[in-house]
Amino acid sequence: MLAPFKQATPLLDIIEAAGFEAYFVGGSVRDSLLAREISDVDIATSALPEELKAIFPHTADIGIQHGTILVIYNGEPYEITTFRTESGYSDYRRPDEVRFIRSLKEDLQRRDFTMNAIAMDKTGELIDPFNGKQAITMKQIITVGDPDERFGEDALRMMRAVRFVSQLSFTIEERTLAALSHMPHLLENIAVERKLTEFEKLLVGPSNNEAISILVQTGLFNYLPGLSGNGDCVSRMARCNLVGLAKAELWALLIHQIGLNDREANGFLREWKLPLKQIKQILKTLYWLRYRLNNEWTRISAYDAGKEFMVSAERLLQRLTKLKTSSEAELFKVFDQLPIKSRSELTLTGADLLSWFKEKPGPWVNHYLRLVEEKVLTGEVANVKADIREWLDNCNLKLEKD
Repeated sequence: MLAPFKQATPLLDIIEAAGFEAYFVGGSVRDSLLAREISDVDIATSALPEELKAIFPHTADIGIQHGTILVIYNGEPYEITTFRTESGYSDYRRPDEVRFIRSLKEDLQRRDFTMNAIAMDKTGELIDPFNGKQAITMKQIITVGDPDERFGEDALRMMRAVRFVSQLSFTIEERTLAALSHMPHLLENIAVERKLTEFEKLLVGPSNNEAISILVQTGLFNYLPGLSGNGDCVSRMARCNLVGLAKAELWALLIHQIGLNDREANGFLREWKLPLKQIKQILKTLYWLRYRLNNEWTRISAYDAGKEFMVSAERLLQRLTKLKTSSEAELFKVFDQLPIKSRSELTLTGADLLSWFKEKPGPWVNHYLRLVEEKVLTGEVANVKADIREWLDNCNLKLEKD
């Protein structure tokens, strides 16, 4: 038994000693069968939330209405959930009614896919009433029971199915895939934030090409922000070599394939409700990709882009064209040979300019600093304060005071 399970086994012992059943369930069991890394474990039990709170002295109500409490044991947090059934998914997102039960099999029956409907006891024995282990062996994503019912209960499960294709390199079983194709409209009922979580996991998975193709094949893409009607563009992305691309690079590539301008790209990312910091990173990645599609690196552009965005632009260029691209080592050499790497390395400061020209602060200060940066980068002026002062005096620039 893997270390995370061994570490959590005492909780199962304590629950069983109190007269209840307890098992490891869900993704941790699945991932252990796939020999994937396990970060934490989930526990399901026949004990009711109030009974669990009577057993363990340190708990927190994190989802008690759905039977989940947080137990702190030996300083570590564990989510423990009471066996339950769910019914009445009128909004295609959440159950209208949750009923606590004492049956493990009924609890497993409400889960999305057979590979996630496996339990394991403290000895490592599997309880697998829906043949989830077989599905894992066959590398298939199969719903527990009728796929129409499972996706009708929570439409986000359709995105989860495709996300697992990307993450696990599995295929989707025929009936399950057919249901995806005639139910994608149910995604309209799902919050953007929930779609985003699944989509980003899908983007960075090792089989993202296949997953993106399934989004187009099933029509699910039409119910994702900004993608409706852009099936050809999404398909083009699926045909690119996506191996080794970071999340921001994948977003930038998607936007480029759709053909959005800067304003439209910003609106597209905001529609996805991405954090502002992430939007800025993606837009900057996109900017330098488009620069590189039409230009070679210069000292000034390398300085403005920085190592990170130079590498990103080159990676994306490699996926989009047959142009000769530079290796990471070559890019780093270009950047490392620059006479300055940031404005802070200039011997000139804004205070110097104000003192020399006896003018009030204004946009002209930044304008002059930029001019000097460019001259230093191109080697026309040495990064020596006296040389810069002499160049400024001789070039007779007109101050921009407004």
